[in-house]
Amino acid sequence: MCKHRHFIIYKPYRFLSQFKSNDSKQQKKHFLGELHDFPEGTMAIGRLDEKSEGLLFLTTNGQTSDFINSQKVEKEYYAQVNGDITPEAIEQLKQGVEIGFNGKKYKTKPCKVFKLGALPELPETTQKIRDDRHGPTSWISVTLNEGKFRQVRKMTSAVGFPTLRLARVRIGDVLIDSMQPGDVIEVSKLLR
Repeated sequence: MCKHRHFIIYKPYRFLSQFKSNDSKQQKKHFLGELHDFPEGTMAIGRLDEKSEGLLFLTTNGQTSDFINSQKVEKEYYAQVNGDITPEAIEQLKQGVEIGFNGKKYKTKPCKVFKLGALPELPETTQKIRDDRHGPTSWISVTLNEGKFRQVRKMTSAVGFPTLRLARVRIGDVLIDSMQPGDVIEVSKLLR
């Protein structure tokens, strides 16, 4: 019986949450296999879109993937949004907002949202983000038990504060801590 392997990585901005593709349109994209020599059968648990960064789990065990993808595990994101987000917008996000998903309207589940009192300690990014000369930005924490495609981005846009930078900083009890983009840590298990 083969022993399953598990990894915690900091997915960099502009990387796809998948391994090499045969799609000719994606030949110039960056894939997770560029970060480490992962064993055959390694899969990402959940995804972060190409323009998002942060904590991502990888495993060779499909059952572990199913459990973490279930709604039992919280995922926390830090989002830099365009403008000085209002208490009303934060309350709307907490209660759930209507977003588009698979061509239909979907109301997000209630979640935890608050405005960060200080800039988060995230690594420098290669992403070009406009500066304060073009108006203020603010940072919020969003903690979800679900994960629809581009959900946080769609949620902040729905309340009038589009996301400029997005980083997943926690999955369950695992924090990104001092990891840097491209870091890969092999672990014996993913959640306690």
